[in-house]
Amino acid sequence: MAEITAAAVKELREKSGAGMMDCKKALAETNGDIEAASDWLRSKGLAAAAKKSSRTAAEGLVGVAVAGTKGVAVEVNSQTDFVAKNEIFQGYVRDVTALALETGNDDIDALKASPLPQGGTVEEVLTANISTIGENQVLRRAKKVEVSKGAVIPYVHNAAAPGLGKIGVLVALESDAGVDVLEPLGKQIAMHIAAAFPLALDETGLDQETLERERAIAREKASESGKPADIIEKMVEGSVKKFAKENALLSQLFVMDGKTPVADVIAKAGKDAGTTIVLKDYVRFQLGEGIEKEESDFAAEVAATAGLNR
Repeated sequence: MAEITAAAVKELREKSGAGMMDCKKALAETNGDIEAASDWLRSKGLAAAAKKSSRTAAEGLVGVAVAGTKGVAVEVNSQTDFVAKNEIFQGYVRDVTALALETGNDDIDALKASPLPQGGTVEEVLTANISTIGENQVLRRAKKVEVSKGAVIPYVHNAAAPGLGKIGVLVALESDAGVDVLEPLGKQIAMHIAAAFPLALDETGLDQETLERERAIAREKASESGKPADIIEKMVEGSVKKFAKENALLSQLFVMDGKTPVADVIAKAGKDAGTTIVLKDYVRFQLGEGIEKEESDFAAEVAATAGLNR
């Protein structure tokens, strides 16, 4: 067997666009022959998948699943909304979400290496799907929530199929109250979260960098008022406090009535049930959140396909 050198792996990676481990395997299978290894990668759909993986994936689906006191949300992206309607893609998102729930694993790298019941790892099946479906797909993120007692309640906005949609929310309620109390309450809070887009559970959880940015904006606005420095500082702190209140879930006004803080809604539900209900955590995944969508240049795509770009 020929020695597989780093230089050979590098050359094959540049030629095929495939991953390092796939290139190593291809060279091992072909006795170090670069051309044969390139063909081997193509035969396995790996070279094509790697090329497609350079395309921006900002569509897709969010999957949510729960089992009593635990739940998980997963986001898998595709390039187009059309693929999100594909049964293979939907099945994959559903399988990965179920696996994450079963294993309690929300670390993306570890999840990618985990075996699926039907065979192959999460990453291997994704690579095969890229080749089969014909466009890039990315397992982007996952997050689990759990309570010691109570329930985790799911909600999907714009559902494409059961448990799959554009926005997925999980609400973790810790309480001795029964599911007959927790489920309707959790559903309403989840709908609020989907609509109100809180940045943190409470004001202490807000990102300091975000607060400083708001403070800088408020100071710039206040400085235009021409008021004394001490008044300007009070205006700035007032603006930051208002921002924090409006973006922390527990202090947000409940969208169902527009006047009651979410914390008070939960407290009242607990009082009515004769117990305490605590909102321990939540997850809100919105599809493509934070991903800059690629602007398509159709003429350039055609030219590239025809080999006219040099």
